[in-house]
Amino acid sequence: MDKSVFRVGITRDFLGPDGTSDLDDVAGPLLDGAGLHWEYIAENTPALEATQVQDYDALLVLGAGITADTFTGADRLSVIARFGVGYDKVDVEACTENGVMLTIAPDGVRRPVATSIMTFVLSLSHMLLIKDRLIRAGGWRNTQNYRGMGLVGRTLGLVGMGNIGKEAFKLAKPFGMRHITYDPYVTDAEAAEVGVELVDLDTLMQTADFVCVCCPLNEQTRGLVDAKRIGLMKPTAYLINTARGPIVDQKALTEALQNRQIQGAGLDVFEQEPISDDDPLLTLDNVIVTPHSICWTDECFEGNAKSACGSIINVASGQIPSYVVNRDVIDSPKLQQKLAR
Repeated sequence: MDKSVFRVGITRDFLGPDGTSDLDDVAGPLLDGAGLHWEYIAENTPALEATQVQDYDALLVLGAGITADTFTGADRLSVIARFGVGYDKVDVEACTENGVMLTIAPDGVRRPVATSIMTFVLSLSHMLLIKDRLIRAGGWRNTQNYRGMGLVGRTLGLVGMGNIGKEAFKLAKPFGMRHITYDPYVTDAEAAEVGVELVDLDTLMQTADFVCVCCPLNEQTRGLVDAKRIGLMKPTAYLINTARGPIVDQKALTEALQNRQIQGAGLDVFEQEPISDDDPLLTLDNVIVTPHSICWTDECFEGNAKSACGSIINVASGQIPSYVVNRDVIDSPKLQQKLAR
C-alpha cells in the first residue's frame, strides 16, 4: 500500500466552537510520522454521508453515526477507527459487507472509565454534592443529619465485566468490598481468577450496594435494567451508569429516585442525549449527573487518540489492528483487495 496517498478523514465533531482541536497535537504527529494525509471532514453531520467519505482510506470517528448509506461509492475505505469503545451508532453489518474493519480503543478508555465508576461510588457514598449544597446554603450545623455509607464490607456489583469492569474491580480492591458481577460471557473460573463472584442479574440487583452498569449497548442489553430489576434494589443502594443510557429504563429509575425507593444514582449517560433541560432527573438531589464526559480527561483523550491512530497506521502498512470488532471481515475478498493496493 502506498502510504503517500493513504487518506484519513477525521469527523468534524472533534473541533471546538473556535474551530480548533487538541487532537492536532496528539493525532497529528502520529499520522504525520507515518506519512499519512489527514484532514477534518468538511461538514459536521449526525451520520456520515457517502459524499463525505468517498475519498478516504480511513476514518477517525468521534460521535458521528455510520449507516449502510455511508458506504455508497466508498470503494477506498478499509477501516473506521472509533475514538472510544462504544459502537452503537455504527452499522457493523454494513461495515463487514463493504469490506471495512471497525476498530475500537479499549486500551484508551479502560482506566479512565474505571476511575469514573469509582468517582461516582465515592461521591455518592460520602454524599459529596449534598454536603456541598448544604454548606453553600448555610447548613453547616445540619451535617450530622447527612451520614454517608462506609465501603468496607459493602457489595460492589458490576453489570458487565469486560476490560473496564476488571479495571474497576482492581481499583476498588483496597476499599474492602465484596465484588460480584453479572456477565453471560464470563465463566466462574474467569471471575474467580480476579476475585469476583459471578451471579445472575437478579441476584446482583438484590444484593449490591452499588449497581454499576458497564456493558455495551446492543439488542440484548437495551432495557436490561428495567423497572422490575430496579425494584429489586435495596432502598440503601445506588445505581451508577457510565455505559449507555438505553441500557437503563430512565423513567423507572427517575420514579425510584423520586420515591426514595433507592438511595441515589450517578449517571453519565441518558436515554436521550443531550438530556432535556426540563427532565425531572435534573430536579432531584439524590442523583449526580454528568454530560457523557466524566472520563474525559487528558489521559483518556491521549489514550484514545494513540489507540485509534495506531489502528489506522496498522492498516496503512498492511497490518491487521488489534481491536477489530467485526473480525469476520478480515478474510473478505473486498478488504483483502483494498489492503493489497
